[in-house]
Amino acid sequence: MDFLTSIAVISLCALLLGTLCNKIKLPPLIGMLITGIVLGPYVLALISPSLLDLSADLRKLALIIILTRAGLNLNLKDLKKNGVCAVLLCFLPALAEIGGYMLLGTLILKMTVLDAALLGSVMAAVSPAVVVPRMLKLKESGYGTDKGIPDMIMTGASADDVFVIVLFTSLTAMSEGAAFSFDIFWQVPLSIVLGIAVGILVGWLFVLFIKRFHIRDSIKVILILCLSLLFVTAENYAGEYVPYSSLFSVITFGAVIFARHSVCAERLSKKFSKLWIFAEILLFVLVGAEVNLQYAAANFGPIIGVIALALLFRMAGVFVSVSFSALNMKEKLFCMIAYCPKATVQAAIGAIPLTMGLACGQTILTAAVLSILITAPLGAFLTDITYKKLLKRSDGEAIEPPADKSPSTEQ
Repeated sequence: MDFLTSIAVISLCALLLGTLCNKIKLPPLIGMLITGIVLGPYVLALISPSLLDLSADLRKLALIIILTRAGLNLNLKDLKKNGVCAVLLCFLPALAEIGGYMLLGTLILKMTVLDAALLGSVMAAVSPAVVVPRMLKLKESGYGTDKGIPDMIMTGASADDVFVIVLFTSLTAMSEGAAFSFDIFWQVPLSIVLGIAVGILVGWLFVLFIKRFHIRDSIKVILILCLSLLFVTAENYAGEYVPYSSLFSVITFGAVIFARHSVCAERLSKKFSKLWIFAEILLFVLVGAEVNLQYAAANFGPIIGVIALALLFRMAGVFVSVSFSALNMKEKLFCMIAYCPKATVQAAIGAIPLTMGLACGQTILTAAVLSILITAPLGAFLTDITYKKLLKRSDGEAIEPPADKSPSTEQ
């Protein structure tokens, strides 16, 4: 099957299965993942090899789109309501979960400590694809907004992803034979600071430009995407000389647009939500296509056990993070639930160790896909049914929008 036919077939099948999943109250991304598994090289082999060769770049593009959308909805003023907690949520739950994988991976999966740490760095990220749309819904309906809970979770989830990806990059270098260097302890914070600084500068200049020159919102979206891709290019070239995190630049870029031109940011966010529909299909179909079903079936039990136990480490990390806030016990419980779903980052980087030829690659990819299949629907379901019971609705907020009855792929 050629490239264009593959695009058409996987899109149609993913939309169909995504709609069916939506009907039975499951995130549509589950249908997309199943589409990739069935159409991929290990089952029907109907996806063009040329499309699979572009898989890594397409998954990175999808990650950029969802992080940009998160930035365009990031209200820094609301975030200040939970300043210390918001900062802790950026890294503490991820570190706790990685520690859990290092312990459980060596004991149960018989991995080396380095391989278990690499597994943890893939698995520890929470999913913007599941979390961001739900937190935006909470903001629209007014639940938890008096204490800034939606913004705190949305920001923490996005920053958590970037933090984990930076660790993943360092660990993959070590897995290829590079010796451990204590430089990582200053390189990680410096890469974050530089990423934020570049995002602020470019965002400020971008807002000046769009205020001075009238251009269509569609053109603004293209410009934002181009600049975000240039951030990634800059990271590839600058990485040899100075640590720099392009993904922090992406989310900060969007946050600056919201802070200086919120009306425009809201319009652009809606356009990015439409872009995400197609990006989401490519992301989850292509990672599903990488799964070796025979290997997954043979190792299903131990991997599921490790995932379930490691989530307890994550929830403990979330609880400690929010303990420094004014949140009550119900609100803390909601944060622990909302911080569990896995999907976007696991789909974006889960196959990288396998493509690098690492011995742990198949285990990491299988764990990434199984975590998506289990935690994405479970986390989405629990978030949707508990937010009204666990969160208070702020006075004067907008009335909760009616449920959309039309099929949608966005979860």
